[in-house]
Amino acid sequence: MSETDTLTLRNLVNGAYVDGAAGTDVSTNPADSSDVVAVVPRMSADEARSAVDAAAAALPAWRNTPSVLRGKHLFAVAALIRERADQFRDTICREMGKTSAEATIEVERSAELVEFFAGVGRLPHGDVVPDRRPGVVTTTRHEPIGVVLAITPWNDPLMVPVRKAAPALIQGNTVVLKPSPDTPAVALLLAQVMQDAGLPAGTFNTVTGDVAEIGDTLVRDPRIAGITFTGSTATGRHLGRAIAGTGIRLQTEMGGKNAAVIMADADVTRALEVLLPSIFGQTGQRCTAVSRLLVHRDRYDEVVEQIVARAGAVAVGPAADAATTMGPVVNQRQLDKVLTMIGTAREQGAVIAAGGERLADGTAARGCFVTPTVVTGVTTDMRIWTDEVFGPVVAVMPFDDLDEAIGIANDTTYGLASGIFTNNLAAAEAFVHGMETGQVVVNLAPSGWDVHQAFGGFKESGSAFKEHGLDGLAFYTRVKTVAVAATP
Repeated sequence: MSETDTLTLRNLVNGAYVDGAAGTDVSTNPADSSDVVAVVPRMSADEARSAVDAAAAALPAWRNTPSVLRGKHLFAVAALIRERADQFRDTICREMGKTSAEATIEVERSAELVEFFAGVGRLPHGDVVPDRRPGVVTTTRHEPIGVVLAITPWNDPLMVPVRKAAPALIQGNTVVLKPSPDTPAVALLLAQVMQDAGLPAGTFNTVTGDVAEIGDTLVRDPRIAGITFTGSTATGRHLGRAIAGTGIRLQTEMGGKNAAVIMADADVTRALEVLLPSIFGQTGQRCTAVSRLLVHRDRYDEVVEQIVARAGAVAVGPAADAATTMGPVVNQRQLDKVLTMIGTAREQGAVIAAGGERLADGTAARGCFVTPTVVTGVTTDMRIWTDEVFGPVVAVMPFDDLDEAIGIANDTTYGLASGIFTNNLAAAEAFVHGMETGQVVVNLAPSGWDVHQAFGGFKESGSAFKEHGLDGLAFYTRVKTVAVAATP
């Protein structure tokens, strides 16, 4: 199959590939709307329920499978992701719009995530706890919570599904995956990997279709023990309301309005070299993207001059072009949102110092391309400063002292990531201590962190349950305390 062929894919339910009674949907290339990447099933509510049936039926046997053997299955999954890396890379590029380099990193990191959690199968689970009663041995045991519904976004269409499925599976849960309708092909290719790796039937299942048709069926099914969600804050809030009072556990990783601070003593050139991938990389469509840049007033003009020049040097184009360093936004809806936010900033009195336009010449007219955008003259009440854009847009604001910068950076409903550039250890420590974000970096770009390091935000950026690392296991387990008397 060539890189431009249309994939015809089916859902995996109970170890079999199934079509959808409600018809089919298509996903298209955001760089070329005429390129149909995949045709996928549109499942009915009854078919979505059958995926939960399968996961519930498979749960007892998978739960009772030794964790070491569950880990072997996951190591096989990781090996197949690596073996099919080219297919995953090319599909991510076509379906989501990432550059080849960005997609390659996503595939490799996805394999690493699976490998990390596969290895957890050999780690101790639980503790021996002191007991004041003579002759009594007390322990804690970590058990699976049950059937997990994973709802995943379009911006990391392989990495986020495995970020959720791998820890769920290693802990003995079964999974129903509902991927984004914008990038379903990558998730269904992952389902093929799960099947070919030998996971028992029903352990991992996928559901695609209209959320209006199948959403309530999945979310309100009493057999769902936990919902893990990555996406918009609005949808995360909706999920919270939908399951309120049900006892279903909820994990969310939602929006961000991340700020980076450049102090007067920073090396501006190096800081911008480090920051640029976090601002315009992945077309700004990542939760940890830096969209607010706070610069000490003494260095403000210098930073603006440099970042405008760097924005103009970004090569915007389709992933298929080797010269491309920034691809399109994911679809027309997202393009309209980004352009509207830029237009609103202009109307509110901000200055579009670079970019801010749709590319519409020649073949670019068939894609969802927007130029890297730098906004200056902003105030803290402008939407471009307060609202998540999820596009290649950064707003730049001056400040006079560190306390002011920390106050402005924290003045948001979000709390995902932040960073500071400085040579002053005291300033760095004050920033780390003062920031209300789940991730803080010093002289580095905010990122999604490594697979073994806890990831997640504060406030409206996410729930208390972390992802990645050993902390990422907590959501998928319940703790049972057991006390045993040595003699009856």
